[in-house]
Amino acid sequence: MPMLLEKTWFTLEEAESKFGVEKALILEWVDEGVVRCEMEKEKVARVNADDLELMMKERVRI
Repeated sequence: MPMLLEKTWFTLEEAESKFGVEKALILEWVDEGVVRCEMEKEKVARVNADDLELMMKERVRI
C-alpha cells in the first residue's frame, strides 16, 4: 500500500491562506520557537504545517 505524503512545509503565503492566520502572527510564533521554520537568505522561507496545526488547536481551546 503506498504511503500518502502530505505537504508539511508551507511558504508564509501558503500557510496564511491554508490556516487563515496572518503572516505577522505566524512570524510571532516562529520567534517564540513554537513553529519551526526553514530560512533562506536570513528570512523565513517555509513554516511547518504540523506546528501550525497544533497552534490552531491551542487557539480554539482558549
